[in-house]
Amino acid sequence: MQQDLNHIALKKPIFPLGEALGNYLRAHGRATMLPLTYRDLLRWSGLMPHVDAQGRETLWQTVLLHPAEVEEMHENLVHIYQLLIADGRKAEHLTVASIDFCGYGNSQPFRIKILNLINDNHDYYYIKKADASRVYGLELEDLLSPNKINYMVQGDTLVEEHIIGVPGDTFIADPMQFGGHLNPVRLSKEFVKFNERTFVRLLGDMRAYNFVVDVIQDFDQVQYRLRSIDFDQQSYEGRHRIYLPQFYKENLPYVRFAEQYISMENVEQYRNEERSLLRRRYRLAVDKLTELTGVMRTETISTEAYTRALAEDLAQLHNDPEMKRLENMGELVHRHILRRLEIDG
Repeated sequence: MQQDLNHIALKKPIFPLGEALGNYLRAHGRATMLPLTYRDLLRWSGLMPHVDAQGRETLWQTVLLHPAEVEEMHENLVHIYQLLIADGRKAEHLTVASIDFCGYGNSQPFRIKILNLINDNHDYYYIKKADASRVYGLELEDLLSPNKINYMVQGDTLVEEHIIGVPGDTFIADPMQFGGHLNPVRLSKEFVKFNERTFVRLLGDMRAYNFVVDVIQDFDQVQYRLRSIDFDQQSYEGRHRIYLPQFYKENLPYVRFAEQYISMENVEQYRNEERSLLRRRYRLAVDKLTELTGVMRTETISTEAYTRALAEDLAQLHNDPEMKRLENMGELVHRHILRRLEIDG
């Protein structure tokens, strides 16, 4: 495995959701009427730095609301949480504990902390700028990964559930504190499988801080699941290596684990195992995937230059000259999935 990676765009443009994507979301229950929008949350009275448990400043800032708007805003935010996780059924004992804003990244999210007043348990969800790239990424994650994704869209507002796990860079810095002990073989196996899942659906920029590690206690050992949390770079960049987490320097510790603890024969075995699982998921969701990539063909989610470059790159990788003639990312994603999973179509 190689670790070096050439240039990647630092700021991807936001692509609006087109009519066809909107129709798809309504048809599949993703479009929901919300009591407030992303723009409503921008009416803050101020921001203050948000610090972590060690007192260090983070990329987040705590939102201060105008006193006259706090009650109504909190009520609407609790309602959105109930729409997200309980079909809108009201629970009197929930309240908003905090609202944080992150100006870093494309979607510039608000993080809403919901507190259960009965048992002090809390949960998070996010309100973001709706971006077609991200919505396609969320749908492909839901259809092709082992994880289900819960989200809602209204106009230019996107609401997402919180994905539980330890940030990949935090985990690998001291993995012994998570799960009691480190199982390097299982961690390496999961990184190989994650690498394959990401590449098959062309999700880019999976650096260690853009995925989380879910540590699962087995009856006698520890198991791991790597989960994407950033879907902004879905099918945008123009080189296939950008869609392979193994090439990012931030993921070098995971690559070194794999090189140290599993052989290349094992790597190929795990890739084949993951492709087999992906083929099963594809067949179970083939109608919906065909519909989704068909919608993707009608919209712009990358530049012409990147699309041409990726078409040539993938044509060479798959030894498929016909791919050079494909003119949009929807066609490329669909054909790449078929070629990588060795599915006729």
